[in-house]
Amino acid sequence: MRLLHAPRGRGTQMAAGAEAARGDWLLFLHADTRLGEGWEGALRAAMAERARAHHFAFALDDDAPEARRLERAVAWRCRWLALPYGDQGLLIHRDLYALLGGFRPLPLMEDVDLVRRLGRARIAAMPVPAITSAERWRRDGWRRRSARNLMVLSLWFAGVPPRWLLRLYAGR
Repeated sequence: MRLLHAPRGRGTQMAAGAEAARGDWLLFLHADTRLGEGWEGALRAAMAERARAHHFAFALDDDAPEARRLERAVAWRCRWLALPYGDQGLLIHRDLYALLGGFRPLPLMEDVDLVRRLGRARIAAMPVPAITSAERWRRDGWRRRSARNLMVLSLWFAGVPPRWLLRLYAGR
C-alpha cells in the first residue's frame, strides 16, 4: 500500500490516485463505503466491457425504514437519470477515464461531473451493493440530509460554482 499526498478536493485527490495507479482498471470508492458480498464476480463480469464504466447498487448500513426509502430513491435516480454518485463506487477502464479527461479538480460534484461526461450509454449498474455509512443521515436527519443533497445537485445543474456548493454541502 502506498500513501499519496494531494491537494484538498476530492476531484484532485482521486485524479492523483488514478495517476499513481498501475493497473488497466480503476475502482474509485469512498472511504466510508465497503463492497457487498459477490463484488469480485461483479467486477470480473463488468471488466468484459472496457467501453463502459460500472457502479454498484447504493445501500446503507442502517436498518431504519428511512434507509430503505433512500436506497429506493437512489435506485430510481440511477435507473431513470443514469446518475450514480461516488458513494456507489465507480469502476472504469483507464483508457475510458483518459478519454473523458479524468476527474476535474473540483472540491465537490466531481463524481456527477464525470458521470455526466460518460453519458447514459457508457455507464452500467452492477448487481452488488456498495454499503455506505449512514452516519451523516443519522446525524443531520434523514430528510434534511437528503434535501440538502438534492438542493446541491439542483444548484450544480443550475451552474452554481462548486466552491459555493461545498460550503452549503458542509453546512457552513
